[in-house]
Amino acid sequence: MKRRPRTLISLFSGAGGLDLGLERAGFETRVMVEVDRDARATVERNRDHFGGRDFPILSDITAVSPQDILEAAGLQRGEATLLAGGPPCQSFSTAGRRQSIGDPRGSLFIHFADMIAAAEPRFFVMENVRGLLSAAIKHRPLAERGPKHPPLEPEEEPGSALRIILEQFKALRYQVIYGLVNAAEYGVPQTRERLIIIGSRDYELPLSARTPRDLVVPTHGPDDFVTLGDAIDSLPPHEPVTARYSEARAEIFKLIPEGKNWRHIRDHHSDELLREVMGGAYDSDGGRVGFFRRLSRFDPAPTLPTSPVQKSTALCHPTELRPLSVQEYAAIQQFPFDFEFAGSVASQYRQIGNAVPVGLGEAIGNALMKLTARRPSRAQMRLLEESRA
Repeated sequence: MKRRPRTLISLFSGAGGLDLGLERAGFETRVMVEVDRDARATVERNRDHFGGRDFPILSDITAVSPQDILEAAGLQRGEATLLAGGPPCQSFSTAGRRQSIGDPRGSLFIHFADMIAAAEPRFFVMENVRGLLSAAIKHRPLAERGPKHPPLEPEEEPGSALRIILEQFKALRYQVIYGLVNAAEYGVPQTRERLIIIGSRDYELPLSARTPRDLVVPTHGPDDFVTLGDAIDSLPPHEPVTARYSEARAEIFKLIPEGKNWRHIRDHHSDELLREVMGGAYDSDGGRVGFFRRLSRFDPAPTLPTSPVQKSTALCHPTELRPLSVQEYAAIQQFPFDFEFAGSVASQYRQIGNAVPVGLGEAIGNALMKLTARRPSRAQMRLLEESRA
């Protein structure tokens, strides 16, 4: 008998990195929802990589109902195998100035939860920044904390935002595991840590799995990580599409050897030059690892930011005096070389930087595909019955 397709509803799809990985694992995309016009155009240009299917790509999730999305997918409640996506949460990204999230129930997250409630997919995968682990619903400045100030309210406690999100999934009666995964542990040439939340409607997740790493077992370790050099050296000959450094910034990068950053100027040049290079960041606290960073071919790339040219997020090519190119960005995120990105160069960097690495999506998809072929254990069936009692 022919196996029923493993269907995917994709929300907050971006340029489709997560979905492309899930497709490679055997899932069949039925609908995408993405507000960014360039990202939608990117998916349209690359339908051959998504099985060549003519699935709908809806735009603003706030302007369509869950039933609209189900109808576009051609699915009824309970028929979708997987719902996946990453509600935007830049407000608590560790890459920028961290602020409070605000109540998740009033943010775009609620549309993700509402879609789970309406579609009742067999599984869901929610991907997000690691900052969500410790994000508070309401931010209290450090100057207003301590013995001389009132204790933190529950909504000001670190992790209060994630607690609300997990409570929402529990209310939907899903079995849930969550935790950080490092993309480099799945053959991605990038040490990108992301929070992954996996839910199962029918309590099919192994009871021994406490975090996604227990289900999606790592395949690589520090001794065999795929490196930046592996990724960019495998590209066929091409004309790099790249942003450019200003002359002043290029002069600074001339002073920084492969694998080093602003600290090389601190250690080998004058303090006056360092102050000029760092600007206001000279007096800042923190590691400032991303400032004026020239990459190494012999290590995985760091997390790709949405722009490689800012002094705080610079990703200079290991040996050339330029940022990583769009093609190199795409190779690090494991998009196919012939994957065509729409929009301006800045938009292309943003789409790629925001994407889930394809290999990570594929690893998650492979783990879920295996679950779809197994029978739940008696213990899992008992938990399912208890959840529905």
